[in-house]
Amino acid sequence: MNFDPAIAARESFRLVEQSGELGPDWPAVYDAEETFSASAGEQATSAYLILQDFGRRHPDARALQQFLIYITWQQVIEHTSPTYFRTGLELCESYLARWGHRADTHVAQISALRASFRAGLGMGLEEPHEYEKDTIKGGD
Repeated sequence: MNFDPAIAARESFRLVEQSGELGPDWPAVYDAEETFSASAGEQATSAYLILQDFGRRHPDARALQQFLIYITWQQVIEHTSPTYFRTGLELCESYLARWGHRADTHVAQISALRASFRAGLGMGLEEPHEYEKDTIKGGD
Protein backbone atom coordinates (compact mmCIF):
# COMPACT_ATOMS: atom_id res chain seq x y z
CA MET A 1 0.00 0.00 0.00
CA ASN A 2 1.24 3.42 -0.85
CA PHE A 3 -1.09 5.35 1.45
CA ASP A 4 -1.78 5.61 5.18
CA PRO A 5 -5.16 4.07 6.09
CA ALA A 6 -5.34 6.18 9.27
CA ILE A 7 -5.11 9.39 7.25
CA ALA A 8 -7.62 8.03 4.72
CA ALA A 9 -9.96 7.19 7.64
CA ARG A 10 -9.78 10.77 8.93
CA GLU A 11 -10.52 12.13 5.45
CA SER A 12 -13.46 9.76 5.01
CA PHE A 13 -14.84 10.65 8.43
CA ARG A 14 -14.67 14.33 7.50
CA LEU A 15 -16.67 13.44 4.37
CA VAL A 16 -19.23 11.60 6.50
CA GLU A 17 -19.77 14.76 8.53
CA GLN A 18 -19.97 17.02 5.48
CA SER A 19 -22.36 14.74 3.60
CA GLY A 20 -25.03 14.64 6.26
CA GLU A 21 -25.71 11.10 5.05
CA LEU A 22 -26.27 9.76 8.57
CA GLY A 23 -29.01 12.17 9.59
CA PRO A 24 -29.93 11.84 13.26
CA ASP A 25 -27.36 9.04 13.76
CA TRP A 26 -24.47 11.46 13.26
CA PRO A 27 -23.99 12.48 16.94
CA ALA A 28 -23.79 8.84 18.08
CA VAL A 29 -21.37 7.98 15.26
CA TYR A 30 -19.25 11.00 16.16
CA ASP A 31 -19.14 9.91 19.81
CA ALA A 32 -18.21 6.33 18.88
CA GLU A 33 -15.43 7.57 16.59
CA GLU A 34 -14.06 9.79 19.35
CA THR A 35 -13.95 6.81 21.70
CA PHE A 36 -12.38 4.61 19.03
CA SER A 37 -9.68 7.16 18.23
CA ALA A 38 -8.88 8.10 21.81
CA SER A 39 -8.71 4.67 23.39
CA ALA A 40 -7.28 1.19 23.04
CA GLY A 41 -8.13 -2.34 24.04
CA GLU A 42 -11.69 -3.29 24.94
CA GLN A 43 -12.97 0.28 24.86
CA ALA A 44 -11.70 0.83 21.30
CA THR A 45 -13.02 -2.56 20.20
CA SER A 46 -16.44 -1.76 21.64
CA ALA A 47 -16.51 1.57 19.78
CA TYR A 48 -15.37 -0.19 16.59
CA LEU A 49 -18.31 -2.62 16.87
CA ILE A 50 -20.73 0.27 17.41
CA LEU A 51 -19.38 1.95 14.28
CA GLN A 52 -19.77 -1.29 12.31
CA ASP A 53 -23.38 -1.47 13.47
CA PHE A 54 -24.02 2.02 12.10
CA GLY A 55 -22.43 0.87 8.85
CA ARG A 56 -24.95 -1.97 8.60
CA ARG A 57 -27.75 0.55 9.19
CA HIS A 58 -26.40 2.85 6.48
CA PRO A 59 -25.17 0.63 3.61
CA ASP A 60 -25.63 3.46 1.09
CA ALA A 61 -23.49 5.93 3.04
CA ARG A 62 -20.39 5.76 0.86
CA ALA A 63 -18.07 7.86 3.04
CA LEU A 64 -19.06 5.87 6.12
CA GLN A 65 -18.35 2.59 4.32
CA GLN A 66 -14.90 3.91 3.30
CA PHE A 67 -14.23 4.95 6.88
CA LEU A 68 -15.20 1.51 8.19
CA ILE A 69 -12.84 -0.22 5.79
CA TYR A 70 -9.94 2.00 6.80
CA ILE A 71 -10.54 1.52 10.53
CA THR A 72 -10.87 -2.22 10.04
CA TRP A 73 -7.32 -2.15 8.72
CA GLN A 74 -6.34 -0.29 11.89
CA GLN A 75 -8.00 -3.09 13.89
CA VAL A 76 -5.99 -5.67 11.91
CA ILE A 77 -2.79 -3.86 12.83
CA GLU A 78 -3.82 -3.62 16.49
CA HIS A 79 -5.22 -7.17 16.77
CA THR A 80 -4.10 -9.50 14.03
CA SER A 81 -7.15 -11.72 13.86
CA PRO A 82 -8.85 -13.64 11.04
CA THR A 83 -12.12 -12.04 12.13
CA TYR A 84 -10.89 -8.56 11.23
CA PHE A 85 -9.36 -9.78 7.97
CA ARG A 86 -12.71 -11.38 7.02
CA THR A 87 -14.67 -8.30 8.05
CA GLY A 88 -12.33 -6.10 6.03
CA LEU A 89 -12.60 -8.31 2.98
CA GLU A 90 -16.41 -8.37 3.21
CA LEU A 91 -16.55 -4.59 3.56
CA CYS A 92 -14.21 -4.13 0.59
CA GLU A 93 -16.19 -6.55 -1.58
CA SER A 94 -19.45 -4.78 -0.77
CA TYR A 95 -17.96 -1.33 -1.34
CA LEU A 96 -16.32 -2.25 -4.63
CA ALA A 97 -19.43 -4.02 -5.92
CA ARG A 98 -21.39 -0.82 -5.32
CA TRP A 99 -18.87 1.94 -6.12
CA GLY A 100 -15.93 0.18 -7.78
CA HIS A 101 -16.83 1.48 -11.24
CA ARG A 102 -15.65 4.95 -10.21
CA ALA A 103 -12.03 5.76 -10.94
CA ASP A 104 -11.11 7.66 -7.80
CA THR A 105 -8.58 7.54 -4.99
CA HIS A 106 -10.81 5.71 -2.52
CA VAL A 107 -11.61 2.94 -5.00
CA ALA A 108 -7.89 2.47 -5.66
CA GLN A 109 -7.07 2.46 -1.94
CA ILE A 110 -9.88 0.08 -1.06
CA SER A 111 -8.80 -2.23 -3.89
CA ALA A 112 -5.32 -2.27 -2.35
CA LEU A 113 -6.76 -3.00 1.10
CA ARG A 114 -8.87 -5.78 -0.39
CA ALA A 115 -5.70 -7.43 -1.67
CA SER A 116 -4.12 -7.05 1.77
CA PHE A 117 -7.13 -8.52 3.56
CA ARG A 118 -7.10 -11.45 1.10
CA ALA A 119 -3.39 -11.99 1.67
CA GLY A 120 -3.93 -11.94 5.42
CA LEU A 121 -6.43 -14.76 5.00
CA GLY A 122 -3.98 -16.75 2.89
CA MET A 123 -5.93 -16.23 -0.30
CA GLY A 124 -3.89 -16.16 -3.47
CA LEU A 125 -4.00 -13.64 -6.25
CA GLU A 126 -6.94 -13.76 -8.58
CA GLU A 127 -7.91 -12.25 -11.88
CA PRO A 128 -8.67 -8.54 -11.48
CA HIS A 129 -12.32 -7.61 -11.24
CA GLU A 130 -13.76 -5.30 -13.86
CA TYR A 131 -13.57 -2.34 -11.46
CA GLU A 132 -9.83 -2.93 -10.94
CA LYS A 133 -8.93 -2.74 -14.64
CA ASP A 134 -9.57 1.01 -14.82
CA THR A 135 -8.27 1.88 -11.37
CA ILE A 136 -5.49 4.43 -11.16
CA LYS A 137 -2.26 2.62 -10.28
CA GLY A 138 0.50 4.08 -8.15
CA GLY A 139 4.17 3.62 -8.78
CA ASP A 140 6.89 5.19 -10.82
